[in-house]
Amino acid sequence: MDASTDNSLKALFSDIQRLSFDYFLKEANPANGLIADRNTKSSPASIAAVGLALSAYPVGVERGFMTRAAAVGRTLATLRFFWNAPHGPEPDATGYKGFYYHFLDMQTGRRVWKCELSTVDTALLLAGALAAGAYFGQDDESELEIRRLADGLYRRADWRWAQNGGATITHGWQPEKGFLRYRWLGYDEALILYMLGLGSRTFPLPPESYAAWLSSYKWKRIYGRKLVYAGPLFIHQMSHIWIDFRGIRDAFMRNHGSDYFENSRQATYLQRDYAIRNPKGFSGYGENCWGFTASDGPGPTKRHMTIGDRRFFGYLARAAPFGPDDGTVSPWAAITSLPFAPEIVLPALSHFHEIDLQAGNPYGFTASFNPTIAAADGRACGWVSPDHIGINQGPIALMIENYRSDFLWRLMRGVPAIATGLHRAGFSGGWL
Repeated sequence: MDASTDNSLKALFSDIQRLSFDYFLKEANPANGLIADRNTKSSPASIAAVGLALSAYPVGVERGFMTRAAAVGRTLATLRFFWNAPHGPEPDATGYKGFYYHFLDMQTGRRVWKCELSTVDTALLLAGALAAGAYFGQDDESELEIRRLADGLYRRADWRWAQNGGATITHGWQPEKGFLRYRWLGYDEALILYMLGLGSRTFPLPPESYAAWLSSYKWKRIYGRKLVYAGPLFIHQMSHIWIDFRGIRDAFMRNHGSDYFENSRQATYLQRDYAIRNPKGFSGYGENCWGFTASDGPGPTKRHMTIGDRRFFGYLARAAPFGPDDGTVSPWAAITSLPFAPEIVLPALSHFHEIDLQAGNPYGFTASFNPTIAAADGRACGWVSPDHIGINQGPIALMIENYRSDFLWRLMRGVPAIATGLHRAGFSGGWL
């Protein structure tokens, strides 16, 4: 790569980072800090998107996307809201036992859609709160309050309650039915959830909980690559937004001579391997066109659309190489792997730019597209998602920053909850 190409790519991913960050400035209620799940008028707030926003504001300050005063104001509004919001077993509350409902009304902040009290989405929210507490370290009254509220919210989460008498953590709870029957088992995005639960000073998970989770892993060899397998790429990315797993290992990874960073690198390459092979013959796939993860698709919501002998789905956790796969590619999934494998992500980023996936999009590239289905306007990229989603935008901005400067990783190394959780889980080596 020559210098001019290198500079062009740097300018491109800097632009994409800024546009992705803008989602949190514009798709928000500044009065309470809530962030819309989607950039649609009727969208409720997503607590996971709020956690990503709280993590992104410090990046915004460092990059000049917003002033420190503006970031302090937005962060305080958010933390005050969650601290003071209705908290109890009532079905229209905001949270209970230190956990929060997955989706909240953008104005009132109360539960919508009879959704679940989500353990993993609460973990993402609390990771954001802890990031804010770590960054805003000045001695003025506002930043002191940010630190107090962030610590208070984290202390309030009753991780033992969320076990519901079992070793592992449940997916959540509903006031109408009680605990959900699903638990966090098998390698998934819950790595950050277990770290925060183990690191708690008030209701810590026992080490046996993490051991039970590790026992459910599946180590596989696929296309000659060895890794803990999970099909959707977001699983290999989400916890890495906050935790630098380079060179640190738990018992499972020590036994396999790897670490979670290397595992995510292998998962990233595996997605490209699959796109090159393209066993189902979808249009557009190739060495620079890949990214299979949870995303919108061309099919109707919660149903599928059949064209010929192929089915196309709406929102779905797409995966490689074992599927499901319907020809839908998510640029955000590829870009979020930038720290793991820049040598294959940067060419993909350039390709997405070349096929004009920024056209008409206020927040960077389209969230997903499907070249197999012809676009109404004749664009080569085919069908494109009309919406942007908060939990897509945050990982782009934050992982680009981790690639550029290690900023969030360095910040979170100093958070006692993270270090304690890692130690209790049996991690050692590297920066620990």
